[in-house]
Amino acid sequence: MIASLPMYDWPEFRAETDALWDSICDHLTQAGVDAPSTLTRGDDPWAHWLNPSLTLSQTCGLPYSAKLTGKTVLIGAPDYALADCPKGTYRSVIIARSAGAEVMDIKGASFAYNMRESQSGWAALDKVLSIEEHFGELFKSGAHRSSVVAVADGRADCASIDAVSWALAQQVEPAASRVHVIAVTPPTPGLPYITGQANAAKVRDIKEAVALAIAALPTSARTTLHLRGFKEWGDEDYAPLAAGWPTG
Repeated sequence: MIASLPMYDWPEFRAETDALWDSICDHLTQAGVDAPSTLTRGDDPWAHWLNPSLTLSQTCGLPYSAKLTGKTVLIGAPDYALADCPKGTYRSVIIARSAGAEVMDIKGASFAYNMRESQSGWAALDKVLSIEEHFGELFKSGAHRSSVVAVADGRADCASIDAVSWALAQQVEPAASRVHVIAVTPPTPGLPYITGQANAAKVRDIKEAVALAIAALPTSARTTLHLRGFKEWGDEDYAPLAAGWPTG
């Protein structure tokens, strides 16, 4: 068995992430679903996502739709109570150092991104304007938080940041106070929870356990993690994200 929650597992929120897993683990166990008592951390997340004995993990919508559909089983997505986002959705915020900047007016500017396979860090904005055509130097930061720091430090002019990561950065990352949101992208289904194929027959139990676990989480932890609830999604909801991306 293996479980991981790598997408927002920042060091400052490690206790709240562990509390979330403790609640999920308890409810899974009550539902008769085997679950490890602790999260696996520090490994390549793809090794978690493709592990046949995966109990639960969280991935990004683009990797899920392009690479993991059919190899894992979709559970649904947490609802992070984001402004102007329907339940269970999220968006990207486009940041720059100048509050008066306009995305369309900074053609040729440098752009920081976490990775090209990221829905929020690349694909969401790329579908609005072609990143490679619109921007100049492209700087791979490796993480949303690192992109925020890169823009604040002047190593990049702007970046596309997952709105949940942006909310977390505003809580604990000093660099966030030195950049400004200049635009947002349309909402898309949130970062999905998945399980391994071995649990395909237990999907309904897992969905119910996750929903109950989030609701049972102490208010302080839910507030810190911006968790409001749980939304069920289907593969068809994520499929449009993979348009134009290699699959398999």
